[in-house]
Amino acid sequence: MNGAESLVRTLVAGGVDVCFTNPGTSEMHFVAALDKVPGMRCVLGLFEGVVTGAADGYFRMKGMPASTLLHLGPGLANGLANLHNAKKAHSGIVNIVGQHATYHIGYNAPLTSDIEGLARPMSSWVRTSPDAKSVAADGAAAIAAARSAPPQIATLILPADTAWNEADGIAEVPVDTQRPSYSPQAVDTAAKILHGDAAHTLLLVTGSALTEHGLALAERIAGKTGCTVMGQTYHPRMARGRGRFSINRIPYVIEQALPILKKFRHIVLVEANDPVAFFAYPNKPSMLKAEGCEVHRMTAWGENSVAALEALAGALHATAQDVKPQQSQELAKPTGALNHASIAQAIACAIPENAIMVDESVTTGRGFFPPTAAAAPHDWLQNMGGSIGFSTPVATGAAVACPDRKVICMVGDGSAMYTIQSLWTQAREGLNVVTIVFANRIYQILRGEFDGVGAGEPGKRAQDMLKIDRPTLDFVALARGMGVPGRAVTTADEFNKALAEAVAEPGPRLIEVQMQGRS
Repeated sequence: MNGAESLVRTLVAGGVDVCFTNPGTSEMHFVAALDKVPGMRCVLGLFEGVVTGAADGYFRMKGMPASTLLHLGPGLANGLANLHNAKKAHSGIVNIVGQHATYHIGYNAPLTSDIEGLARPMSSWVRTSPDAKSVAADGAAAIAAARSAPPQIATLILPADTAWNEADGIAEVPVDTQRPSYSPQAVDTAAKILHGDAAHTLLLVTGSALTEHGLALAERIAGKTGCTVMGQTYHPRMARGRGRFSINRIPYVIEQALPILKKFRHIVLVEANDPVAFFAYPNKPSMLKAEGCEVHRMTAWGENSVAALEALAGALHATAQDVKPQQSQELAKPTGALNHASIAQAIACAIPENAIMVDESVTTGRGFFPPTAAAAPHDWLQNMGGSIGFSTPVATGAAVACPDRKVICMVGDGSAMYTIQSLWTQAREGLNVVTIVFANRIYQILRGEFDGVGAGEPGKRAQDMLKIDRPTLDFVALARGMGVPGRAVTTADEFNKALAEAVAEPGPRLIEVQMQGRS
């Protein structure tokens, strides 16, 4: 058994049985080992950003890390943007990165680079295996790091000779005997605050608090005390839809967030961060909370927020009888022109039971939350790191993790072009992904940011940097070229029909929502 085979066997034995790959020469012994070791599903991506983003989506839905296989430093570098997003989402991933043979590195061949240096900013655990007999144990340590509390991105660098030389065998992954917990003192503090000033207290939640059970507990606490429950602007995963507690998020736009947050004297954080602006703007605050507002952390990432909410509900004597009825919104399929409201309504009507919604709709989707709260129960995944090109790879990984669920990916046309290769992987694997591309032929988010930073009125050269016309992108043709059936729609009626057909059919589909002239 060589080092590569010992690593693959260790990964499978450790529960890491999916590998999203884009290999090169240095990884060929790992690729060869895949023929010798049963149990590892390998999914090829045509760009490393697809590979790393798919591993993020897989973890969000499966709760277990997948592995990636990347080619040397440049391959890792191509995947870093979506590793950044995965790190912000606290997704566990095991990256396997090939390296030149140990004796070859010193010759400074064209692909030689500082792979550890590239890996560290996006990885919490980085190691280079020194020899073949160390590979299995290093792989086991990487798995343990990836599935720790909180989960981490672990990057194992595998020099080519450590992959082809003889190894000892597989290694057992250490068992994590320490279960995530929470601070009873932090729960007591939160209970005292809610007893004393609930009307001016915000329970700001994310992470495991956004499971169906966590939200139900938050709903009881809000019903009992009268506090406000909100989410951050973006979340790794949120349970939503009919029968679930619907909460608002802090708006992205500063001018909208400030009046909402100004009344709170206390903010209790449940895995969430302090409410801060996404960017700095001239003459606008970075911190969105009101002056004098006190922030209290009840749980951090990696702690058991559901158990903490149960304890808080118990301390407040909050039960299911305290839940206040939610306003329900009637859903009806829209007709007529396509606009932000009709698009949101059409999507809300089309969401099937237990769907996975991956949201990178940017400006078009800022109004999607209210109507979709009345849709069939579903999970909603968002971009935690802000690096675009997130949604189509994450949708790919989510579909691999949950083959029995329909995945609906909502993406702007500019974002879609970053990782459009995801469609090829979806076609090859027969994944149940519906990709909706909102084609307004402009980086609309940047047009708004141009105004927001006070850069003045854009001239012709500036406008050329904000528009993506000349030539017009044809997403239906792009999808067809990668094996995905697609259609374009220009009216709400056409959109309703396209959605119904795409949701009903197995395998990947694409819908281009043409919004020329609309922001």
